[in-house]
Order: sequence, then structure tokens, then C-alpha cells
Amino acid sequence: MSGKVVFITGGARSGKSGLALASASAMAGRKGFIATATAVDEEMTARIARHRADRSGVWETIEEPLGLAQALEGAAGAFDVIVIDCLTVWLSNVIWSGLAVEDEVEKLLSACEKVRDSRKVSLYIVSNEVGMGIVPESGLARKFRDLAGRLNQKIAAASDEAYLVAAGIPLRLKGKGA
Repeated sequence: MSGKVVFITGGARSGKSGLALASASAMAGRKGFIATATAVDEEMTARIARHRADRSGVWETIEEPLGLAQALEGAAGAFDVIVIDCLTVWLSNVIWSGLAVEDEVEKLLSACEKVRDSRKVSLYIVSNEVGMGIVPESGLARKFRDLAGRLNQKIAAASDEAYLVAAGIPLRLKGKGA
């Protein structure tokens, strides 16, 4: 198996996760799904349950809201195909936890580079594109938008392929045929 890192971004409900799961499901091997969301209320609990049900029985889910780099490094030894969904939820978790965002991002980038360089695992990373709308009113929201934008740029640069999904249509930004 020749692994790769694929970055998929787009707006809310654009079809990012569906593209990642469909592409990853078509690949052979053991499949791991790293979920970053936490069930903080009834709506999110129901959403997580729906997403879990959407994945077939071949997917093993790892729930990791904070230690994403460590979860990825562990999963890379156990799976042939991994989906991370999603970076912006993870970033929000890191910000609210009080951890040093820059340190956590560097750990994640290092883990992604190890996976890419090993060429043994195919990794699909899903993230929201939050910088295409209006300038947020609050300082915290502007900080989040800026951090998410920089994180997405770094992950895209470290990826073999990158896609922007709009209205369910993937647009190739980087990689084969771009």
C-alpha cells in the first residue's frame, strides 16, 4: 500500500466528511476514524450518534478531543486508512482547554509529516473553512478564524492532495491532476 495525506476543507454541511468517508472507504485495509467532537449538549449527542451510525461496521472510532497528535501516531500503527474529523472542532477544544495552541499544532504537524513520510497509511483530514465569511464581531471569534486559517494552510502544505468542497462538489486544489 502506498499511503498519502489528503486534506479536505469547505463550509459547514458542504459534503467534506462524506467525501472523506467515501474516498477512504474505497481503500483496502483496516480503517480508523478519529473523532474530535465532544457531546456537550443533546443536539451534539444526537449528531455524534448519527455520524457513528453513518459509518459502516468496518470503521473503528477513536474519540479524542484534545490529544490529536498522540491519537494519530497510535492509530498510524494500527490502521491502513485513517480519517480525522475535524480539525476546527479540535482547535476549538484546544483553545477552550487552555493548552498552548501553537505547541499542539506543531505536535499535530509533526505527526502528519511522520504519517506522510512513512507512506504506509492513507490519512484523510477534514477541516472547516471559516475564513470566507464576514469578519467576526468578537475578538475570540476573530482569533479562532485566524488560527483555523493558519492551521488549514499548514495542513494543506503538508498534504499530498487538497480539496475544497462547495455544495457537495469537490474542487481539487493540490495533487494529481490539479
